[in-house]
Amino acid sequence: MSEEQAPAAPVFSIEKVYAKDLSLEIPHAPQVFLEREAPEIEVQLHSEGSGIDEGLYQVVLTVTVTAKIGEKTMFLVEAGQAGIFQIRNLPQGDIEPILSVACPNILFPYARETVSDLVTRAGFPPVLLSPVNFDALYQQRLMAQQTQAAQQAQTHPSDAIPIQ
Repeated sequence: MSEEQAPAAPVFSIEKVYAKDLSLEIPHAPQVFLEREAPEIEVQLHSEGSGIDEGLYQVVLTVTVTAKIGEKTMFLVEAGQAGIFQIRNLPQGDIEPILSVACPNILFPYARETVSDLVTRAGFPPVLLSPVNFDALYQQRLMAQQTQAAQQAQTHPSDAIPIQ
């Protein structure tokens, strides 16, 4: 009798969390510190995952915060919070949602703290980033890709040879 080998259990673990890239610009210092008007804050997020070794992936969550008064930039902060994650024994189709949703959810609190600390150390009141629904962002991205693919299919019909 041959014994069937049970499939290996799925593995997901955090191997390392680190600040990959930090940037702070205060283009109008020191005059900007004399401003009394509250700035308008704009936040942009971007995450990207890539394989680095067998079963190991790096995800970088980049947060860009720009504070402006009118057209004048008070400060610009960009933080690339990264993590190395071990993901094994999962179907290939399940890895992208993990890299796009689960990993950024893990990295976001670190990025939030890094941005707040950097802004405070620059002499400004802290910027507290609101929670982010990475699942909704992932779904929006998938829908946009599907829409774009459908539009391309309509504008560029295949070069198939008609059957006669």
